[in-house]
Amino acid sequence: MKILVIGNMGYVGPVVVRELARQHPEAELHGYDNAYFAHYLTGVDCLPERYLARQYFGDIRQLPDGMLEGYMAVVQLAAISNDPMGSRFAKVTREVNQEATVRIARQAATEGVGHFVFASSCSVYGMASGEPRKETDPLSPMTAYAKSKIGTEQALQEIEGDMVITSLRFATACGMSARLRLDLVLNDFVACALSQKKISVLSDGTPWRPLIDVNDMARAIDWAVARPASQGGRILSVNTGSSQRNHQVRDLAEAVAGAIPDTTLSINEQAAVDSRSYKVDFGLFETLAPDHQPRMTLHDSIQGLVDGLTRMDFADADFRLSSLMRLKVLEDHVDQGRLTDALTWTRS
Repeated sequence: MKILVIGNMGYVGPVVVRELARQHPEAELHGYDNAYFAHYLTGVDCLPERYLARQYFGDIRQLPDGMLEGYMAVVQLAAISNDPMGSRFAKVTREVNQEATVRIARQAATEGVGHFVFASSCSVYGMASGEPRKETDPLSPMTAYAKSKIGTEQALQEIEGDMVITSLRFATACGMSARLRLDLVLNDFVACALSQKKISVLSDGTPWRPLIDVNDMARAIDWAVARPASQGGRILSVNTGSSQRNHQVRDLAEAVAGAIPDTTLSINEQAAVDSRSYKVDFGLFETLAPDHQPRMTLHDSIQGLVDGLTRMDFADADFRLSSLMRLKVLEDHVDQGRLTDALTWTRS
């Protein structure tokens, strides 16, 4: 069987490809990516693409007709992948995250793909006080990124045919990767502790965030690429993570400070309320995928980051201005004339 991972050269992709190679040694794995971040390897000596039988390069907004014929599953990870990038590149965020993804899913259905897996996000719940959000609860996407995710999910509901479609509403990603990014809450805290010996929480620390390690994201995707329609229906949107990993930002900072010696912690108790706060109920995912539940604890994720950053000899106190921040990479490409403002490659 053949599996295509679109967006395999980002943060999550290398871990997904490795997991699929482990779980499906008979499968022929292919990747498709436009290589924005391909050259930013972190803490590894070998290309993560070594697990692939073939690597394609291209913009998902221009995926060729016929490209998806013969694939058992297509995993769509490619995205303008956080709120700062969504704000800076709002039009591109909609084009890539929503319009191109829906077009690819329709193409996949037409070309006979059996399973389509979409990396969605729990950020679609926005500011949600009270009980943890279930899939049936109201949505309140507050950013271009979150709006693109739920817009895609809604369009996927309209695709007819036999293709099994799974939208995995992932908790906030964290953990070590061969293409690490530090513009994520837990990753940022660990980087601060290692490089500055201090963590400064800009909010009052009370907002809730569900977390999922990239290794557990890969396990969930492994489930989704072969999910029978009898498990959740032909078209499914499911919160993906663990109810035990709903954390307040304050608790995350304290856990990192406790794990890394001599780290001081300050929390801005007077800060305005952070509108991005939500707890999530992952009970449906637990019921549907009992053999693919998250295994990584908060301590595991922190230690994995510490080990990985230590391998890199990481000590950059100004890392928020570095290539480990996805927005900075894109802005540098644009400033140097390598990318247009529409995030298409030039010949410069």
